[in-house]
Amino acid sequence: MIAIIDYDAGNIKSVEKALNFLGQEVTVTGEKEQILAADKVILPGVGAFGDAMATLRSSGLDQVIYDVVEKGTPFLGICLGLQLLFERSDEAPGVEGLGVLKGEILRIPDADGIKIPHMGWNSLHLEHDGRLFRGVEENSYVYFVHSYYLKAADEAIVRASTEYGGTHIHASVEKGNVFACQFHPEKSSDVGLRILKNFTEIRPDK
Repeated sequence: MIAIIDYDAGNIKSVEKALNFLGQEVTVTGEKEQILAADKVILPGVGAFGDAMATLRSSGLDQVIYDVVEKGTPFLGICLGLQLLFERSDEAPGVEGLGVLKGEILRIPDADGIKIPHMGWNSLHLEHDGRLFRGVEENSYVYFVHSYYLKAADEAIVRASTEYGGTHIHASVEKGNVFACQFHPEKSSDVGLRILKNFTEIRPDK
């Protein structure tokens, strides 16, 4: 069973629908026991970094996430869910992220000819043999909606990157049982479904 963490962030339904299409048993929940009992856990989300961290902390879901990661359960952050895993964000100065992974979330700089938020399809450069990208071709296109981007402290965890308006974006990371994507696999057609299917097939770290 896959648990999707419900913390009043947007975009949960589309993730649930994509997983159901793949034949997965899914529960959307904010209950600690259900999340910890799941075979895999997903933290999706569209919204503001500061508000999301406040909700996670006030509900105790931040500690649940730490427990899931410590337990070795495969964990996937999507969009805002990726950003929350890191230490800080330009969107909410002074607000600490979960700090599960080292790095920061920066605002996409203004540049001629680009729009912010970045909304649309971008190709991925794949690196370091990411388990989410098995069977996915180099330069495959996925769908992004974001104004802020990841700069990971350790580039060895980066599994996919992209370019937008001259900015190098760490688009997906993997470290142990923790995976994350800045783009939306659930909105990225067949490529995104393959990425989600790969996640469903990952074995827990023991």
